[in-house]
Amino acid sequence: MNRTTLSLIAGASALAAVTGFAALTSPGASGDTTAKAAAQLPVERTSLLCPQPSTSDIAETAYTSFTPVTKGTGDKGKAELTAAGEESADGSDNGGGGGGGGKKKSGKAAKPVLEPKAPGKPVTGRADGAEAPALIGLAEGTFAPGWTVQETTEVAAGTGRGLLGTNCTAPDTEFWFPGASTAADRTDYVHLTNPDDSAAVVDVELYGKDGALKTTVGEGITVKPHSSEPVLLSTLTDRPETNLTVHVSVRSGRVAAAVQALDDKAGGDWLAASADPAPSVVIPGIPKDATSVRLVVFAPGERDADLKVRLASPSGPITPAGNETLHVKAGMTAAVDLGDVTRGEAGSLVLTPTDDSVPVVAAVRVVRGKGAKQETAFIPGSRAVGTRASVADNRSKGVTLALTAPGRTAEVKVTASAGSEGGTATTKTYTIKSKTTENVAVPVPSGLKGTYALTVEPVSGGPVYASRMLETTGDAPGFTIQPLQDDRGTVAVPDAEQDLSVLQR
Repeated sequence: MNRTTLSLIAGASALAAVTGFAALTSPGASGDTTAKAAAQLPVERTSLLCPQPSTSDIAETAYTSFTPVTKGTGDKGKAELTAAGEESADGSDNGGGGGGGGKKKSGKAAKPVLEPKAPGKPVTGRADGAEAPALIGLAEGTFAPGWTVQETTEVAAGTGRGLLGTNCTAPDTEFWFPGASTAADRTDYVHLTNPDDSAAVVDVELYGKDGALKTTVGEGITVKPHSSEPVLLSTLTDRPETNLTVHVSVRSGRVAAAVQALDDKAGGDWLAASADPAPSVVIPGIPKDATSVRLVVFAPGERDADLKVRLASPSGPITPAGNETLHVKAGMTAAVDLGDVTRGEAGSLVLTPTDDSVPVVAAVRVVRGKGAKQETAFIPGSRAVGTRASVADNRSKGVTLALTAPGRTAEVKVTASAGSEGGTATTKTYTIKSKTTENVAVPVPSGLKGTYALTVEPVSGGPVYASRMLETTGDAPGFTIQPLQDDRGTVAVPDAEQDLSVLQR
């Protein structure tokens, strides 16, 4: 064995001692040819970011945090949401002032907006008015797997009045938002929130019906550490465009991104990021009383996409009259008005390729009501529920849960958690027939006080997609819709052991 090999092994031994280096044991080294499956273990750390809720002085914002009970997490951990730009509760610096959601360092530990006490029970917090900041959240240990936070804002009057809701999201490096606009009657912002200790550099690209729009300041946007930057889309281009796709890509670092879409007359809501580009898209839970549904699709690749458009109704798939297919040119945004496509029944849009499989992203803009009582919400193309998905801030009234089985028939378990102020959890099981959508009778905790969370878990059959509609009445009647997507509360961990013999091959 030469000196180079000895040095290599010595260095690797030091690495193993310091970092716990492990390699999969190979059959040749052990003599054991039996492959061991990776174990699914609970995640130990989850980060969520909530955008600045509103610039309205009369905005009333509620935050609801929930972690479903997960086996194997132990009994230690913590979770908290604190204002971007302030010191965390343990005294560490959360950065200086950034964008619209940032705060200057106060020198004192920030009081969390909310701090959960135990999994399985929601906890709520409030932050009203135009000064409510963006929030940075971190959950560890028993609170991490499946942690979800809902931000719900009621605005009684003005542009974007009504109910605005969004699930606080994990940081990432790429986001797609079909359904945004720079039209004269719209005020749309993309909110960029940076949870890390170093600045993030972000590009924001806009794509309309004729392709990419020229932007003057959309490239190289700097988002300072632990801060949030709302970017008004109309400042990126001088071209008004009714139907836009926003592409957020991160050059360095990572951010969470969400689009706030505010209409002068038809209310507004948050537009969450679409699922990653894919040949088929499911948009779950279009309200049965929708008066207008606009489908917006973008093909990010170099090939045109041709899609079949189907509505999964309670009785099976329906083809919208006059809109059987949709052609989407590469690099361009296509939009089609489907009118009152649901016609009084629950429904979900299912887009599939007519021939070649070309990845696309899609969303719908939904309007309910008429005249001065119109209100708007958005539903992006969604991931399947997968193993488990939860949504928080459900009330005793005004909750609609839509479940869709675009393939095989599926059996689904739905659990209503204990209430934030009291009540006992309850569970129901539903069968969703193949290629249908159902608005199921939502279980409600017995003795409910406060709000509760819904957790959806497929039991058998094909993939399930889901969304929750929350609606309010009173001075500011409105509604908001959130898809329920796999919470990724577990991660595959391969069986491994230290084996330095791999360095000798």
